[in-house]
Amino acid sequence: MADLFDIQAQASRLRHREANTNPWAPTLPPLHTIQAAEASLPRPSSPSYLAGHAPEETVRHIVEDIAPALNGQAASSRYYGFVTGGTLPVAEWADNVVSRADQNLHTHLPAQHVATTLEDAALGMVARLLRLGDGVWPGRTFTTGATASNILGLACARESVVARRLAAQDAPSVGELGLLAACARAGVAEIQVLTSAAHSSLSKAASVVGLGRRAVRELPRSEAEPWRLDVDALEAELQRPGVATVIAVSGGEVNTSRFSLADVEEWTRVRRLADRYGAWIHVDGAFGIFARALEDKEEYRLLHRRAEGLVLADSITVDGHKLLNVPYDCGMFFTRSATILPSVFTNPNAAYLSTGAPSSIPSPLNVGLENSRRFRALPAYAVLHRHGRPGLARLLSNMVELARGVARYVSGSEHYELLPEEEVGASATAEEDVFIIVLFSAKSDALNEVLVEKINATRQMYVSGTSWRGRKAVRVAVSNWMVDVARDLAVVKAILTAVAEGREFDIENY
Repeated sequence: MADLFDIQAQASRLRHREANTNPWAPTLPPLHTIQAAEASLPRPSSPSYLAGHAPEETVRHIVEDIAPALNGQAASSRYYGFVTGGTLPVAEWADNVVSRADQNLHTHLPAQHVATTLEDAALGMVARLLRLGDGVWPGRTFTTGATASNILGLACARESVVARRLAAQDAPSVGELGLLAACARAGVAEIQVLTSAAHSSLSKAASVVGLGRRAVRELPRSEAEPWRLDVDALEAELQRPGVATVIAVSGGEVNTSRFSLADVEEWTRVRRLADRYGAWIHVDGAFGIFARALEDKEEYRLLHRRAEGLVLADSITVDGHKLLNVPYDCGMFFTRSATILPSVFTNPNAAYLSTGAPSSIPSPLNVGLENSRRFRALPAYAVLHRHGRPGLARLLSNMVELARGVARYVSGSEHYELLPEEEVGASATAEEDVFIIVLFSAKSDALNEVLVEKINATRQMYVSGTSWRGRKAVRVAVSNWMVDVARDLAVVKAILTAVAEGREFDIENY
C-alpha cells in the first residue's frame, strides 16, 4: 500500500475504490471459513503462545485466516442488518490517518494541534447537512455511537428537569449534588422517560444515568402504530405531581424507520407541553434524522414532513457509522444548551489537562463520557468534505429507492406480506413513508419460522430477524454507500423468490 500521505497515490486509489466495487461479494463468509479461523487462534497450551512472530507471519495469519471469516458489511451492498453502513473509501483512508497520527482528543490545545478545531468544524457541517439550523446547537460532541449519545441525552435531561426545580433554592447542580440528594432537595419523587417504540439503548441509558430501566414508559397511540406517540396520554402524564419528565422521541423507529410524531404540528404541541411542565425533549435520530438530508423532491415530501419538527428538540442523537458510512465507532450528540454538557461532564481537579486561555471550543473531556478519545471526527470530516451535500443526498436517495423497491415487491408478492399490516397493497402515500427499512413476513407460518435463516443461508443477502405483534418478521435495513438500485433489487427479488419456492440460490448461476 502506498504511503498514507502520498497525495497522488491515495487520490488514485480512492477513485479506483469508488468506481470498482465487487457487486457479487458475499455478505457472510462460508461456515467452514469461520471454523477454520477459530481453529487458527492461539491456544494457551501451544509452545508458541505469546512467543511473538515475524511480521510476515502475523500479516499472513490475518490475511489468510481472519479476514476471510469476517462478514461483508463493508464489502457488500446487500448487507441489510442492524443499519450498518459501509465504509466510504475516503473514510477508510482518513481512519488509517487517525491510527497513524494517534491523536488523543481530550483537551482543546489550539497552539499544539488542529484536531479539536476540526472536530468542531465537522460537527457544524453535520448540523448544516441535516438542516438543523446555524448556531442553534452550541452543545455538541462526537461519541462512540447512538448508545453513548442517548446516555448524554438522558444525562442532560436529568440535569435540566431537576435543575428547574432547584433554581428557586439557588442550589448546586445535579452533577454536584448527586441524583438522590438533588431530587430530595427539589421535591422530585420520580423521573419518568416517556416514549413510544424506543430503541433498546434508551433503557440502557436510563439505567446508566441512575433513572432506572423501569423509568422508561411506552405511550403508543395504538397497537397498529406502536411507534406513534400518544400526545394526549403524554399531556396527562406530564401533570403527575412530584414527577419530572423526559420526553424521548424516536426519529426513525428501529423496525419500521417510522417517526414518533407525524408532522411539525404535533411537534409544536409537544414542545409547548414540555415548556409548560418543565420537561426535556430528547430525539433518538440515529438514522432517521438523515431524511432531512434528502433532496427537496416530491417523492420525499412525506419524509421531510415527518422529520421537519425534529429541530424543536432539546437534544438529538445522530449516528455516523450508519448512514454517513464512516467506520465504527462514530456518533454525534447535539443540544441547544451551551452549558449543560459541562455541568454534567466537567472533568475536575486535573491541572495537567488545563487548556489555558478560554475558548469557544470546549475540551472534549468536559462535554462527553471519555477523557482519552480517538480522533473519530476525521473520517466524518473527510466524507463531508469529499462528497458534500449533493453527493450524500445521492447516496441516501439510492438507499431509499432500493428500500421502496423491496417494499413494492413484497406487497405484490403471493408469498410475503408487507408490515405494518394495514399497509399491504400500499398506496402511494404509504410507500412514501418508507425510508430505509422494510419489514415483512412470509404468509406461510412454516416458512416464516425459518425465513431469516433461509435468506441468510444464501450468504449473498443478510437480514436481521425481529418480531412484529407477536410473530416473527424480517427486517431489511438499506444503508450502504455501494447500493445499485436496479442490480441489488434484482438480486433481492431473485433470492426472496427462490427462498419462497424452496429452491437453492446460487449467485454463480444468477
